[in-house]
Amino acid sequence: MTAESTVIKAPGEAPSERSGGSGRPKEGAKSASDGMVLNVFSHGFLAVWAILIVLPLIWLALGSFKTDAQIGGSALSWPSNWHFDAFTRAWDKGIGDYFAHTLIVMVFSVPLTMLLGSMAAYVLARYPFPGNRLFYYFFVSGAMFPVFLALVPLFFMVKRLDMLNTYQGLILVYVAYSMPFTVFFMHSFFRTLPTAVHEAAVIDGASDTRIFFQVMLPMAKPGLISVGIFNVLGQWNQYILPSVLMQPQTGSDPERYMLTQGLIQLQYQMGYETDLPVLFAGVTIAMIPMLVVYLSFQRQIQAGLTSATLK
Repeated sequence: MTAESTVIKAPGEAPSERSGGSGRPKEGAKSASDGMVLNVFSHGFLAVWAILIVLPLIWLALGSFKTDAQIGGSALSWPSNWHFDAFTRAWDKGIGDYFAHTLIVMVFSVPLTMLLGSMAAYVLARYPFPGNRLFYYFFVSGAMFPVFLALVPLFFMVKRLDMLNTYQGLILVYVAYSMPFTVFFMHSFFRTLPTAVHEAAVIDGASDTRIFFQVMLPMAKPGLISVGIFNVLGQWNQYILPSVLMQPQTGSDPERYMLTQGLIQLQYQMGYETDLPVLFAGVTIAMIPMLVVYLSFQRQIQAGLTSATLK
């Protein structure tokens, strides 16, 4: 055996120290490189996604300040004169009434959805009883059926209740169709709340109603805000249900169109006369409240979506 083939190791010396390093540093550098590539890809995808969403909104808002000739000539050009005539004409042509009808319905439908959905989710999450899972799956299964499958029976059911083209009829339908998602979301959230707080309230002699409204519901505030915003967005943008249930039944029956219906009616009113700035202004008016709501509560939405997994 030659001297070159003999490797003498010092006591306690790792093989990597004599051989110039093992594969571990290389594996660490490779994983860091892979993570960097993944971050670049994900951030690039999000940037492209944001551009695809933001640019149409900007184009739509800018079209409200143009004329028909400018929109037809160059859709991507900036308005030559910044004026709000299109918004005034859209409001006078009925957008204001449609806006008010939608607010009237949602002032009642969203709180009722949150109250009833939270109560059902709390009972199913915190109180074991025979058939608990059956009732839970019954609620959640409602989210798997498209609304189109129930339009015909729903129409005749509301008609029998004499609630067609009424606010209360649409409110009840909105609540019913928003319950599955609300129960599913809040059920998962209530299960993450600490049991010790509930037990302490029981020991203090609090009733079940008081425990729910004064103890558990305030603790579920992040989840309530998140699911509340989703319900607001979903009910505000709903079109198919108002189109079926909010149609005048007689000649004397007033028009109670929702905002999504109103935009279609605004297009029908134009006939052969094109007034695209008015249509763009109407869509912008319908879009602004939802943008304000989402941007104002985006942190609460993120906190509500992640808090259940972090607890």
